[in-house]
Amino acid sequence: MLTGLSLRLRVLLIFAGLAGTVLAVFLFALWVEARRMSQAGIDMGEATSPMVLAGFIAGLGAVLAIVAVWFLFDRFVAHPIETLAGGLRTGQSPDLDQARYLADLGPAARDAAEARARSAEALAQAMQDHAAEQAREKAALESILSDFGAAAVMTDTAGRVVFYNAAAGRMMPGLGLDRPLARHLRSGALDAARVRLVDGGVAATDLTALTVDGTRLTGRMRLMDDGTLLILRDRPAARPESRAAFEALRRRAATLVPMLEVLDGPIPPALAQAIRAEGQGLANAMRSLSDADKPDDSGACAQLAELAVGLDTGGAPLPRLSVQAQAGPVNALLRALDGHLRAQGHAPRLVVDTADAAEVRLLLEWQGAALPMDRLEAWLAEPPDHDQPDLSGADLLAAQATGIWAEHDDPAGPARLVLPLPRAAEADVSGGLTYDFALASRGAASSQLADLTCVVFDTETTGLEPTDRIVQIAGVRIAGGRLTGERFETLVNPGRPIPPASTKIHGVTDQMVKDAPDMAAALVAFHHFAEDAALVAHNAPFDMGMLHSAAPETGAHFDNRVLDTVLLSAMVWGQSAPHTLDALCERLQITIPEELRHTAMGDTEATAQAFLQLIPALAAKGIKRFEDMQVEARKHRRLIGDANQDAAKTSSS
Repeated sequence: MLTGLSLRLRVLLIFAGLAGTVLAVFLFALWVEARRMSQAGIDMGEATSPMVLAGFIAGLGAVLAIVAVWFLFDRFVAHPIETLAGGLRTGQSPDLDQARYLADLGPAARDAAEARARSAEALAQAMQDHAAEQAREKAALESILSDFGAAAVMTDTAGRVVFYNAAAGRMMPGLGLDRPLARHLRSGALDAARVRLVDGGVAATDLTALTVDGTRLTGRMRLMDDGTLLILRDRPAARPESRAAFEALRRRAATLVPMLEVLDGPIPPALAQAIRAEGQGLANAMRSLSDADKPDDSGACAQLAELAVGLDTGGAPLPRLSVQAQAGPVNALLRALDGHLRAQGHAPRLVVDTADAAEVRLLLEWQGAALPMDRLEAWLAEPPDHDQPDLSGADLLAAQATGIWAEHDDPAGPARLVLPLPRAAEADVSGGLTYDFALASRGAASSQLADLTCVVFDTETTGLEPTDRIVQIAGVRIAGGRLTGERFETLVNPGRPIPPASTKIHGVTDQMVKDAPDMAAALVAFHHFAEDAALVAHNAPFDMGMLHSAAPETGAHFDNRVLDTVLLSAMVWGQSAPHTLDALCERLQITIPEELRHTAMGDTEATAQAFLQLIPALAAKGIKRFEDMQVEARKHRRLIGDANQDAAKTSSS
């Protein structure tokens, strides 16, 4: 019956029972003596008064003695035992100063904790050699798949995402672990592909799918043991009609040819001006035609250094730029042209022109006569890439949606071949891989604390009142008991001045939030990040109160399940221990860098580490499920409110 109560409350009830028993004994003794005296004919009025007084003094003395013994026992025995139990469950060595009245129990607990630490260290060392090769293979796989141009997404049998790479994150913004892929790809194509895989008895099938915003992706779906693997690429959009550009090019050429036929003598200034004008018009029409024929970025991206392999660059360092091109075919073409030029007695050098913000021009320059166009066309008719012997140089240029031409602007300057290539967008360095393959083996509806998908978060505000505003919010995602690496952090423009006293605590100034998202934009984005996850915070009623109070303005309603590390700490160490974030981190040996304390991300990361250490400690006490935590939370209402109960009241009102 008493197993659900804390040790200290049980001890209190025992001493209270002892005091009640002593008082009952005194009363019974007085009653027996009064009855005996009545039977002996003694006047009860004279005898009862001193007897009651003596009984009262004796009873009061006994109760006070019991209270004093209880106080000493609670302070020097029960409370140290509760603290000792919390330390043992979290793997921390006990404080011997607190356990000095527990005889040999304190040193024994310390020895046990140290032995446990030594065993864990020995086990880790024993496993290190075995794990080293697997770690190298894992790192190699992550490196390969991170740079893989296509989107790679793996789902479990329920369609939940258990793995995705950086390309998938770019193509499907908001993609996250433990979320249904159907939220990002329309389910019709996925369902049809699964039917073909199952009914057709094939391992993989092609598919074309649309994202929820209408982007068309093509690729293949493959059945895996516990789900499916999708490899997807952007499907190039239909190219615009290029007839007008071709007509403009034809007209410019038709106008230029008759002018060239009268160049037997000196060129009149007016004719020279007309030729320049038509030449410029021809160049513009060619640029328009090139733009019209340019495909969407299909993921092909090459560094300039890749394109320059085997070519003379004059020793000059190449710019660290990327272009939309396939490195192999373009490099093969440039090397083939370089070989032809050297066979003609020239010494070409590769020069990079980056003056245009939209494209990079690769120039093969040499001193000497210009290259006739018919000779260049003959060279382009040959296959330059041995891996693609059926494709000529002209075919490879067409596949890259570009062209190459000869120039010789200044007779005293170098002649050159010009190859323009569009610049590629800067690579997303924040990407990499995000995965948790264990999600495929866990139940989607599991309420085990160790299985929950959580977002640990913290807010910084203009003050501590419900009417105050958020100035910064941060969150990190936990899936299956580990940090996934997915993070959310933003400053928030509160729409009012930040009090200097608040700035002194968190360091956020009016200048810092001047161009930050407003409350609605920031909280809608955070709502998307935290969707379907349990929210974890330290002193959750405050942070959740800030989110709930902003709901009428932002439209973002946070009805997530909530866990509070203050409550979880009290469940492990009892209510009398301090439960501030600093105290909790000190007990768990978590270090918060001074410059990150009272910043949203710094406090979030510390809370996340504490939460992960509290999960096994709670499990040791039998608190393994979210429902168990809610039942236990009712016993600590005097310490702090339950954010889940507060949220229910808010939604009902």
